Amino acid sequence: MKLGFSVDTLLPLARGGGPLRIGLAKLDDGEWLEPNPDLAVRAAAFDAFPGAVQLTPEAEAPGEELAAMLGVTGGLEGAARSAWEDMCLLAQAGDEEVYRLIGAAVAFPTDWEPDSKLGLPLAAMHAPIDNYAEQLATPVDRFMIKLKPGAIYGRCNWFVAPTDALRWVGEPPEQAFAHVTPDNAGETLFVRSERQTLRRLPETQAILFTIGVHVRPLGSLAPLNIAFMAEALATIPENEARRRGAAHFAPQLQAYAARHGAANGLAA
Repeated sequence: MKLGFSVDTLLPLARGGGPLRIGLAKLDDGEWLEPNPDLAVRAAAFDAFPGAVQLTPEAEAPGEELAAMLGVTGGLEGAARSAWEDMCLLAQAGDEEVYRLIGAAVAFPTDWEPDSKLGLPLAAMHAPIDNYAEQLATPVDRFMIKLKPGAIYGRCNWFVAPTDALRWVGEPPEQAFAHVTPDNAGETLFVRSERQTLRRLPETQAILFTIGVHVRPLGSLAPLNIAFMAEALATIPENEARRRGAAHFAPQLQAYAARHGAANGLAA
């Protein structure tokens, strides 16, 4: 099954609980980017937050290559303004085997800011994610080294947010979710999925990481996806649940799921 462009089509392919996994699917070129992007929303976000674009000198050449690939000008920022997806460039430095973030154009961040990650290797970028170093760092580094130009791979994830805002740099969870109850969870909780892709640029050999953000109210999802969310929150590792602030919304979400025909959880 390939990745769609909505929360309902992405969730069945996302990891639920249990160990971390890369979970990549190979995509055709026509499945790479959102076919009908709202570019006015993208432009407004970039205009409102100049810090959304962070570049090192090493990002100039791959940014220009990417823009030309998409038929636009303006380097990495121009490319990201021309599509729904946020775009990050990763490259090796010298004899290093690891990949570092050399440029980012991120209009719709999920609780991070590009300037805090610029120049970091992948393992350091993902340090807040519990067990990333133990379970994913080596497989991800190996995948990046072996990735060939022309191949496109995609994956997705999920978050529970207290807002449908595309730019989500959150407040403390005890405040953000204070208004959520089992009765109103369908309208006050939002499931946020990032549709992520990876491909190597053929000329500069930099790797492009795209992030397409899709957000829907919990209550608008298909019943099986509401069940998926309830089951995922019951099985994610304790430290990850703490990082996501799950204690402040999981009981309400699970109670809502139990009331709306989603008693049978969906396996990850």
